[in-house]
Amino acid sequence: MEAAAGGESAAAYGRVWDMLVQARAGYLAGVSPYYDELFDEVAQRARRSGSLGKGDIAALTVWKRLTAQAPWAAELMGLPEAEVRAVTGRAVAAVRDTGVPRGEAARAGRRVLLELPGFRTGDALASAVLTAAAPGRMAVYDRRVQGALDAVGLTLTAAPGRYGRYLGLLDDLLRHGGARAEGWTARDVDTALYWAGGASAQQP
Repeated sequence: MEAAAGGESAAAYGRVWDMLVQARAGYLAGVSPYYDELFDEVAQRARRSGSLGKGDIAALTVWKRLTAQAPWAAELMGLPEAEVRAVTGRAVAAVRDTGVPRGEAARAGRRVLLELPGFRTGDALASAVLTAAAPGRMAVYDRRVQGALDAVGLTLTAAPGRYGRYLGLLDDLLRHGGARAEGWTARDVDTALYWAGGASAQQP
């Protein structure tokens, strides 16, 4: 979808926001208010320390209901904590850099995480780490989100740099949401997309 320059694009954004508002309400009604406690604890530690450690990554793996039985998990656990924190610290600094657009910051943070096992393919865990690093700015991406984007005709391919493009897309949605977007964060949009994509994928 292009920027809402004409009536047709404005109408398309309106249809997407109709879906987002309804899906966000469904998410708030259907998900336990305690579900994000683990994520919030990791985000608080990241705010204090400026990095995430192996324990934080393990916690986010559980929070996203991802498997920790893949070879990358053992490889990551075999690294020194200091090395993991040095990498995640640079990623944290990147996504918190408000001097660059949100999508560019997301792309920079994602690029840093490529140095760690478990972050070289896919964006679900990486997006969880980056969102915990900057919960007011970043957003989580997963297969359910992709399913919702596909369903409403928003293009997001798997080409390199997908996470940065995803945050740019969320910026476009927030910018063209009008009164309905007031008070919404990128994280609110991702939870709405997650809920809307529930029919498209059974796992996060």
